[in-house]
Amino acid sequence: MNKLPTFREDDGMATIEYAIATLAAAALAAVLYLVIDSEAVRAGLTALIERALSVKF
Repeated sequence: MNKLPTFREDDGMATIEYAIATLAAAALAAVLYLVIDSEAVRAGLTALIERALSVKF
């Protein structure tokens, strides 16, 4: 007669932790994208690059 497998309370926790970490990373990436894509950041980066390219040596 085959016994049913017994599971400990923490079985599958690594998978759940990876899923939560992946969701958190995706949320952080979305927030960073929104910040970088904002007009103020774009204007600041453009000004910084233009200033760096116009430096006389």
